[in-house]
Amino acid sequence: MSYGTNRVVGVDGGPRKGWNTALAVQAALDGAREKGAETSLYRLYDMDFKGCKSCFACKSAKGYLGGDCYLKDGLTPLLDALKGAKGVVMGSPVYLGDVTACMRAFWERYIFSNLAYDSQNPSVLAAGPSCVVIYTMNVPREAMAPFGYEELFKGHAGFLRRLNGASVEQIAVCDTLQFDDYSLFHAPMFDEAHKRKVREEAFPLDLKKAREAGGRLASSAGA
Repeated sequence: MSYGTNRVVGVDGGPRKGWNTALAVQAALDGAREKGAETSLYRLYDMDFKGCKSCFACKSAKGYLGGDCYLKDGLTPLLDALKGAKGVVMGSPVYLGDVTACMRAFWERYIFSNLAYDSQNPSVLAAGPSCVVIYTMNVPREAMAPFGYEELFKGHAGFLRRLNGASVEQIAVCDTLQFDDYSLFHAPMFDEAHKRKVREEAFPLDLKKAREAGGRLASSAGA
């Protein structure tokens, strides 16, 4: 398949179409496209795949795959699309203190296959993509540090930087609206009026941040 030289790939690691994570990832892709990038979007929950199976074929001394994951399944088209991409937008809700299982499985397959067991050359990629990583979460921003999210996200950025990418920009979308109608769910610890106020006032600003980050991603890649 032939791709353009300024490509930005979007990876939506959330299960809900048209909700917080999906909207934020799309905003970033819109910003990239406005700056001249060719964009594509992949939804992990629409794919049939598993995480790394520890076969180490990507590290084989004989028939070395040079970054290709040996497994061939529903994730393969996305892994192929990422080859030579100048930028990638990844978004995930925070579930139980980390990214979704789908995002984690994708990272295992994508990041590990492109890492080298070589202290001099940590990645098989000459130049990995610049990244925007968007996290959506129910907790307010002031709870991120006590919950350990800031350190967690630093760890994520560290692995992505080992792919020889130019930059990793992270965006935290906090205090998100979880339900259209809170009366249908048992969630007395949340103030629906507050959640709707955040959705109306803060969430549009978060989408603006994502759009601007996507624009920077495309600009740094070079149209």
